[in-house]
Amino acid sequence: MGKPKEIKVNTMDEFRNLVDKKHFSISQAIVSSILSNLKTRKKNVHVLSIKCLEENTVFDITLERINFSETLKENLKYFEQHEMYEECIEIDRAIKALNKSKPVK
Repeated sequence: MGKPKEIKVNTMDEFRNLVDKKHFSISQAIVSSILSNLKTRKKNVHVLSIKCLEENTVFDITLERINFSETLKENLKYFEQHEMYEECIEIDRAIKALNKSKPVK
């Protein structure tokens, strides 16, 4: 299991700007963390750290395992836009595997 990616920003406004513009590095970090934690039994997984240099703080972003599939679906379009088709196939397989393992209500 790989270490979650850390994104360094000078200010929190800079990070908000990255999120607002849907910066691809954030999507890559989230997808990478999910894919490396597909077999985890943990309820929550640490997917990203934001290090704010000006405030000398680190914010950790976690994701509940039950949201993996939906989050992968949401991020798949960004990988398609960047024409990262091998990664798209891997994401699609992960979504299918996660949906198979979900209990039916």
